[in-house]
Amino acid sequence: MSTEHEAIVVGGGIVGASTAYHLSRDGVDTLLVDRLDEGRATDAGAGIIAAATSSRTDNDDWFAFATDATGYYPELVESLERDGVGETSYARLGELSVALDEDELEPHRAALERIDDRSDALEGIEPISAADATSRFPALAEPKEAFYDPTAARVDGRAFAEALLDAAREHGLTERTGDVTKIRTEGGAVSGVRTADGERIDAATVVVAGGAWSSSFGNQLNVEIPVEPKRGQIAHLELPDTETADWPIVKGYRHHYIVPWPDGRIVAGATREAGVGFEPRATAAGVKEVLEELLRVAPGLADATVSEIRVGLRPVTPDGLPVLGDVPDVDGAYLATGHGPTGLMLGPYSGRIVAELATTGTDRIPDKLRADRFD
Repeated sequence: MSTEHEAIVVGGGIVGASTAYHLSRDGVDTLLVDRLDEGRATDAGAGIIAAATSSRTDNDDWFAFATDATGYYPELVESLERDGVGETSYARLGELSVALDEDELEPHRAALERIDDRSDALEGIEPISAADATSRFPALAEPKEAFYDPTAARVDGRAFAEALLDAAREHGLTERTGDVTKIRTEGGAVSGVRTADGERIDAATVVVAGGAWSSSFGNQLNVEIPVEPKRGQIAHLELPDTETADWPIVKGYRHHYIVPWPDGRIVAGATREAGVGFEPRATAAGVKEVLEELLRVAPGLADATVSEIRVGLRPVTPDGLPVLGDVPDVDGAYLATGHGPTGLMLGPYSGRIVAELATTGTDRIPDKLRADRFD
């Protein structure tokens, strides 16, 4: 049995959902095939949309791409709303960066220096007093130094990916649950895929957006896809009788964060665990790390109820940059993966530019992010 589409997207996380949306919106007959893997990073990310304060900002290549990606979010949200999507979860909250202990002062000041050097790309970020910081986030420990970014936003990864798919369905997207085991090629060009149940699906374009599982297609496409899983554990909490909708995001300098949501909901994370393989499970050590850092930064959350622990496998590359664009020597094959812990920030824009390359040939892929850089 065989079916045919113009394009196939492999993977239904936020990157695959965005790719499928932009292809479908542009009139491409698109099929999304998703295996629904447990531990998909999209389902467990905090969703901080703030290029200026990420731990990756010392990498100029990453920062330039992240600036474009965060700038695209408002445009994309407007597009989804025009397509009839009622709720995307995207909201600008602002973000506090806080140095609580002496060892955090140096990275805090270095971050401010980078922001000052990039003032043409970053606006409105300014140091604030400890009193101002604690008034904005009442559960916060008193910081030694702090600054505030009014442009920072957040999204719920599951909700935003579903919003993209809802809009894509309105443009004719076809979906199925399944396991793509082979990308078929003929004469140096993609001819489709084959699934684990033996079905052949024909297409002239295939986009691999399989997150941490993407590397399995490298041998088939004769390209190195050095993406490995890095586990991140994240805690969801509830603060009784407290309205947190207007609280800002909080980040310290030990790679953890606190993201507030309405109705007393708080998200705190995350661990960064390499070498654990494909094991999306919560561990005692991981939960301890997340909660200890949460209470160091915000002791006022000590009475919060721990309602859920989520675990995601982030797709990381050796250089920490995504893998995007066309596959050399295989016409019609594209990669959109390797976004690490910033997939929710970068993923929607990545999907857009890969879809654009596949449909129109317009190439916005930075050289440092191209699929052939590891060869």
